[in-house]
Amino acid sequence: MVSTEFASRPQKKLVLFDVDGTLTPPRQQATTEVIDFLRRLKDQVVIGFVGGSDFVKISEQLSVNGTNALDVFDFGFAENGLTAYKLGKKQASQSFINYIGEERYKKLVNFILHYLADLDIPIKRGTFVELRNGMVNVSPMGRNATVTERNEFEAYDKIHKIRTTFVDVLREKFADYGLTFSIGGQISFDVFPNGWDKTYCLRFVEQEGFDEIHFFGDKTYKGGNDYEIFTDLRTIGHCVESPADTMRICTELFLSS
Repeated sequence: MVSTEFASRPQKKLVLFDVDGTLTPPRQQATTEVIDFLRRLKDQVVIGFVGGSDFVKISEQLSVNGTNALDVFDFGFAENGLTAYKLGKKQASQSFINYIGEERYKKLVNFILHYLADLDIPIKRGTFVELRNGMVNVSPMGRNATVTERNEFEAYDKIHKIRTTFVDVLREKFADYGLTFSIGGQISFDVFPNGWDKTYCLRFVEQEGFDEIHFFGDKTYKGGNDYEIFTDLRTIGHCVESPADTMRICTELFLSS
């Protein structure tokens, strides 16, 4: 039986959404249409977001026209759930640094920076390594890139496999660190302890008694940052290509009756 906090929803289902490419264009703000749709959906089911970015970045994307993202969603999971919210209240969190230790972290980052220094790609900007609470984000071109530059790198990366090659090198070099290297978004990949992928967020919801847990994401292929939760036996996975695709499938599944 679903918990009393959600007993009033007609459908006892939880619907979780990736952010970039699923609810918003990559690193851009959601449209008013998407937010209005999510409010209608919330009248029927319980909804949550689960993204790899930190909470500040996700909140910027999902807080539209003065709305607070935590008012729109029942659950909010940033950094795969390492920062978690339920009904606006923060839950327990974890730390990447505490897990890996300072010395191992320095070896990892020093290797990454040396690799990046020798990497020849068309353009480089700034912020190549970003330490978050529960992970490290690595961007070969740098996160301080314009939307146009991000699009150009994404197209270049699809041909030259810059991120895939980088990840393969790191997996071999740091095989004893117990880390997962997961490609997501347009320009970067995440590094986090094994098991700290997006399935981490499920520990906050699996005891709530939902009849079904649905997940919508775009990077659902093996190596993508939606793959683990998309294929997890506890979820029903849906692969989407855009926010419009997300709304279409949700309407068919939850709003058509």
